[in-house]
Amino acid sequence: MSNNDDLLVKNPLIRVTLIAIGWLSIVLGVIGIFLPLLPTTPFLLLAAACFARSSNRFHTWLLSHPYLGDYIKLYLDGKGIPLRAKVYILVAMWITIATSFYFVAVLAARIILPIVAICVTFYICRLPTLKVAEPCSTK
Repeated sequence: MSNNDDLLVKNPLIRVTLIAIGWLSIVLGVIGIFLPLLPTTPFLLLAAACFARSSNRFHTWLLSHPYLGDYIKLYLDGKGIPLRAKVYILVAMWITIATSFYFVAVLAARIILPIVAICVTFYICRLPTLKVAEPCSTK
């Protein structure tokens, strides 16, 4: 047994719920790769958190996934995210917030939307920026 077994939820109903939320988050995160209005990173981080509390097997699978794993590990290790990802996140978020602001008539929502966007922007900008290695030349 691994060291994470003491973190696992013992209640079977909660475990199954966390696993279901984890897989739903992965599906939404992968869709978000292709659909700019759906954020990828929060869903993948939610999946990692759910799996960390419910299934060592799924958590290990996600962190060792060839496409998604490194992205999550770099964030969780505090190494940051690439500049390109930061720009993509912020541009997609601000377009979504601006569009929502335009279509929503409720005053409370029109006040909350920019506040949330500013807070998320501040958080993303404060994250370390991962230095991406230059591709090797074939000279």
